[in-house]
Amino acid sequence: MINPFTEKYLTDRTDEKLVSEAVGGNRQALEELILRHQAWIYNISLRMVWDPHDAKDLTQEILIKIITKLDTFKGQSHFRTWVYRITANHVINMKKRKYEQVFQSFSQYSRSIRETPDLDFPDEGLTPADVKMIIDETRIGCMLGMLLCLDREQRLVFILGEVFSITDKVGAEILAISRDNFRKKLSRARQSLNRFMNQECGLIHPENSCHCTRKAKAMMDEGAINLHRLRFSDNYVYRIKQVAEVKDRLLGDYLEKKSRQLFRDHPFQNSPDFIRSFREMFADREFRDIFNLKA
Repeated sequence: MINPFTEKYLTDRTDEKLVSEAVGGNRQALEELILRHQAWIYNISLRMVWDPHDAKDLTQEILIKIITKLDTFKGQSHFRTWVYRITANHVINMKKRKYEQVFQSFSQYSRSIRETPDLDFPDEGLTPADVKMIIDETRIGCMLGMLLCLDREQRLVFILGEVFSITDKVGAEILAISRDNFRKKLSRARQSLNRFMNQECGLIHPENSCHCTRKAKAMMDEGAINLHRLRFSDNYVYRIKQVAEVKDRLLGDYLEKKSRQLFRDHPFQNSPDFIRSFREMFADREFRDIFNLKA
């Protein structure tokens, strides 16, 4: 797994070399670029919109922008920074997504949690492994819902700075802001999430009202969780902390560190097969003509 937020490569084919070859018409180089970056873009998209289907559409929109603008990349920054600046602009300015209307504010989310009944699982029909997967699905879905209670810029800054542990230098380059401004935005996002989790989340304080083990049955009964079609818990190989260059900060109290680690323990999702869909697009002459792509 290549981490695009570092400058380490598994081969001597850097992004910039692949871009040069791709602009010259080398389709294999273009596909290698897509493969190198698609999973990270998809995982950012998923945390911006909550729903995997929306995240797939969003990722494809971003990849099309990147592909069709490749010849405008002049090497004035790292290609990685250029790619994620396009990603950042797109997710901040995208049309309102379905679940952004569901998770609108922390106060509304708190009411929703309190209105969800606490239920126990019956013994029949479920194995212990099934119960664990449903609880994991509940936990991850709930925490991704918390992210949607942040405004888009705060959400993105938290995803980049806390979940994927990028530096303020890279974050500032991606968002085209100062490093100090990036740190301030990250601090505000962190404080909002920590305040909510400290008040509501049983993962932080056992005495809090919301516990995944007690809410999971109700979520399944409501159809929000389908054991045979899980959104978050069965489509991954890595945890985020395994693929991100995680460097625990010395500053910050215990509860901040605990909440940060909870987000980093989420799955790093496999992305859909965008190579196949782009091959089909490239085979379409009308698509190539629209974006002035070489055959």
